[in-house]
Amino acid sequence: MSAHPATSPGSSRGAGRFELSGSVLTHPARGDAASHVLAQAPPGRLAVVTDPLPSGPPTVLRTALAAWEAIPPSATHHLIVQDDMLLNVKLFERAGLAIEAMPQAALALFSLWDSRNGGAVRLGALSGARWVASVNEHTQCAALILPRAVAAGYVDYVRSHSWTWPEDILMSRYLRAENVLCLIAVPNLAEHSDLPSIVGNNFRGPRRSACFLTADRPGGEDRVHTDLSVVPFFKNGRAQCVVRLENSQPARWLHVETADFLRGAGAPDRDLRPRLGRLTRGLDPNALLGTWLTAYTLGWQTPKTDRDIDTAVVTEALRTIAVGGMSHYTAAQHINDAAELFTEVAHVAVEAGRTTAPKPRHAAVRLRVLGADGPLGEHLVRLLADRGHPVTVVSSQPPNGTQRGVRYVVTQIPVTGSERDAVIDLRQLDDGQTTAAGRTIVIRSGGPEQPETRHDVGHLYGPGCGPGSVIGAMVWAALQNQPITITDVMPGVVRPRHIQELADLVLAVVSGRSAAPPLEYPVRELAKIVTLVVRPTPVHDLRTAAHAPTPPRRVPHRADDLRFRLHHFSQWLAYEYTPTDPAMIT
Repeated sequence: MSAHPATSPGSSRGAGRFELSGSVLTHPARGDAASHVLAQAPPGRLAVVTDPLPSGPPTVLRTALAAWEAIPPSATHHLIVQDDMLLNVKLFERAGLAIEAMPQAALALFSLWDSRNGGAVRLGALSGARWVASVNEHTQCAALILPRAVAAGYVDYVRSHSWTWPEDILMSRYLRAENVLCLIAVPNLAEHSDLPSIVGNNFRGPRRSACFLTADRPGGEDRVHTDLSVVPFFKNGRAQCVVRLENSQPARWLHVETADFLRGAGAPDRDLRPRLGRLTRGLDPNALLGTWLTAYTLGWQTPKTDRDIDTAVVTEALRTIAVGGMSHYTAAQHINDAAELFTEVAHVAVEAGRTTAPKPRHAAVRLRVLGADGPLGEHLVRLLADRGHPVTVVSSQPPNGTQRGVRYVVTQIPVTGSERDAVIDLRQLDDGQTTAAGRTIVIRSGGPEQPETRHDVGHLYGPGCGPGSVIGAMVWAALQNQPITITDVMPGVVRPRHIQELADLVLAVVSGRSAAPPLEYPVRELAKIVTLVVRPTPVHDLRTAAHAPTPPRRVPHRADDLRFRLHHFSQWLAYEYTPTDPAMIT
């Protein structure tokens, strides 16, 4: 899109048949913040849209809807920018060319440095792409372009539902429902300046771009990377990744820890720790490990290419791994001070990932899993397979998506297992009441002659568990910024068991070891932890005197694991939970 005089306030005509208009979203409490954004754009490109109900509950969504509804009649596409963004000086040129190349797509110009989509941007940078497909996550609305019809559909979607989700989750759900491709700019064309949030996001720490440059050379906007299968990211001090289920329709993803994925894919154990000698002396060990694993997996997923790779873009994309992954911690300032060293660590790890020859490992025990049709079963199968066990999934219907290294058998005949197989039966996990523990997993640790054993799993949570469970209800409320309400029907003591701990239980039983019981938490204490992990929200304890708070039975000693896994669960509920899924455990 070449620059031409604007035809109406906030719009500008582009080359050919497309025209882009734009809005800056603001609130009276932000003073003149919008003027700083206007000053970064050519005259007439952006118009200010102010919250139409500034005295109402704080939300960006209300202002965004007003902007999407006020698109000038001549515009085919519209850009909204929040008033705390910094803009790349070539934003409008690149956006115009991208609209010409991909007129039906939503174009996100910003991605958070610790997000899944931030990981996708890094994959794009290393492969020479200019735009990369978004993955299963919120859609960043801080700087976003929509085709006119898509914007109108989004407004109708929001106004026809009584949702309380933030606007970025609503946008993601809408785009997926309408099968609208969302692409993210590589490098990002907008950066967050971290003004104080009026909608309560300050608890998240700094919210910066995964890869932002103040200037960029327009061109090559048709270089799009959409074939993503594994996306690594570093968040909350843990290296994580999402793994696409092959041939799933629509595309579905598993969320696992990066070290587990790499072990299952055959990465040598020596590569799962940085081997950099003096280079790493004095660096924060958590930041160092997370950076190494994340960058190593980026290299694993991006072989050398003949494309013209922009080294400045790659360096910036790698620089933000460490500080983004630790941005919630006091170590973040130390990491900023050591940014060059962490960037060098990331460069070395990328090359190590690219040159590794995988050697898949195999454990002695073969596993057959029944009832793995839903997301909980799929995650459990991935965890078991990544630990080296040959896994066969037995089902009465073909799977919607398959996994690396897993065999699938479709049969109506009951399966008893061979002499060597252990059988894991998940089909009785859905027979408990919504707030009770009482759920059981059935395991036969050997061939047909071995007896079945039943194991109480406690209060299960994680992928595949809906908001009807005691833990799911707490997380669901906090996600939507609603109070967590504790009532008499809830247990006084909660025994959380995450899907990763369920895998530990399975492997302990089949190997003849004893499994550690779940930790125990008074229900109010657990609710408070949820408010720290997911979102600050009030806790209303409505229990009667007969259900007085129960003192702790033992002191939890793995609280960091609980916090990480609660966040893991919250992301699954926010990005992938669908109430109509018959395989959901509530």
